[in-house]
Amino acid sequence: MSRHAPYDDPGTPDTRSAWRYLWWLVRMQRRRVLAGAWWGSLWMCGLILPPYLISQAIEALRANDRTALVWWSAALLVVAALLALVGVARHRTMTLVRTDAALRTAQVVVRHVTSLGGVVRRKLSTGELTYLQNGDTMRIAHALTSTGPGVGAVIAYAVTAVLLLRISVLLAVVVLLGVPVLAVVTGPVMRRLHAVEAGYRHSQGELTSRAGDIVAGLRVLSGIGGKPAFEERFRAMSREVLKDGYRVSAWLSWVQALTWGLPALFLAVVTWIVARMAVSGTITVPEMLAVYLYVTTLIVPVSFFMEGADAIPRALVSARRVVDLLTLRRNADDTREPLDVQRGVLTVVVSANSALARDAVERLPGVVADNDDYLFRGTVREAVSVGEHDDIELEQAIWAAAAVDVVEALPDGLDSQLESKGRNVSGGQRQRLRLVRALLSEPDVLVLVEPTSALDAVTEAAVARRVKEARFGRTTVVVSSSPLWVGQADRVVHLDSSGVQEELEESR
Repeated sequence: MSRHAPYDDPGTPDTRSAWRYLWWLVRMQRRRVLAGAWWGSLWMCGLILPPYLISQAIEALRANDRTALVWWSAALLVVAALLALVGVARHRTMTLVRTDAALRTAQVVVRHVTSLGGVVRRKLSTGELTYLQNGDTMRIAHALTSTGPGVGAVIAYAVTAVLLLRISVLLAVVVLLGVPVLAVVTGPVMRRLHAVEAGYRHSQGELTSRAGDIVAGLRVLSGIGGKPAFEERFRAMSREVLKDGYRVSAWLSWVQALTWGLPALFLAVVTWIVARMAVSGTITVPEMLAVYLYVTTLIVPVSFFMEGADAIPRALVSARRVVDLLTLRRNADDTREPLDVQRGVLTVVVSANSALARDAVERLPGVVADNDDYLFRGTVREAVSVGEHDDIELEQAIWAAAAVDVVEALPDGLDSQLESKGRNVSGGQRQRLRLVRALLSEPDVLVLVEPTSALDAVTEAAVARRVKEARFGRTTVVVSSSPLWVGQADRVVHLDSSGVQEELEESR
């Protein structure tokens, strides 16, 4: 794992089910989750103290006991200050929990996608992978909030019910039954929201993929006159996505209305019952006020219940997608023998069928550098440096890729701006910049697919010789029919049309 990754080892995720994956995220930071549950419980239960202190202050006021009134008021101020501090600790801890879950998920996904190499391109669209790394990761992280305040909400709910039971059995029963009723009422609406969101997410992924295809093939589309047709198709898809977005917004507004409206309605019902009991003399006025404040405070844990009921199902859907990606395997539908590659040497793969050779090397565990790999917009330094590299490392990789003249020809050298996909440099220059990036990644296994197809013979010979020197002692596989690469190879493997391997040249 890269030295710049959040964790040296993010762990091995449990991919048996979505629930097990979420539970794995909890177990990987169980101390922090327990701390979040502690602070959440302390904060939630602490919210019940102000109503009790206020009721006692009112009793002192009715008894005209100024000393007691001052003490109860002072206690109220102290509790309020402590609650603020506990609230900060709770929020800080749960932010760390969410951040850990997001980064850990992102890291295991990137690690697995990297190990899959080119296979992932055939299995997942760009839009699907992009949304998974953004939307799904955030939903999973948000759901872990239930491990802190969620636990505290349950405890505070139980404590409030016990306090109400001491005042009135009827009120305790109403409160205990109120939350399950709220869940039953909001359940169907939330299920509908999750179904609509799933469709919206899928259409977003498709639209992102279509946009990527159009941008990548814009020059071709312009040449064949197909740009207007694709533009209209993209507009049509955008309109459908917009409609899906409106549907999601409509159902989300209902969920939010119920999330905040039903607890308020619940409070109104309890207030009406308490007022009737106070009028009939069943409870005293201070008890009535205490009950009102208890139930008002109870809206906080009830809101967390409602939020969890919405967040957890969403997280399960997102976790299911993460699990599906993490369970992708290279050879799930491929019974062919893997490419025979010896460790620590330069192997050149030769085949008349470039697609066959490409497929064979994509099944190798390692970093695959292809001519289609994206060059990102930004400075040359940012485009080729996958992490933090000093100038010496950059210069060595640039020399090995025979790209010194490329950098020197640019107006500001390594600080020159590259357009997206490196459109402001030639095809041969792009190849060498991609090669610089691949060499800087320093993988144990590096696979290069036709890395010098756009170079002249002199430059290609320099690249072949220097790459072998730079990768000495590490495993390097090159797909190329060029005799210049074959001349530098430790081993040459030929693939015929059926994929049968024949070693043409023994290790030198």
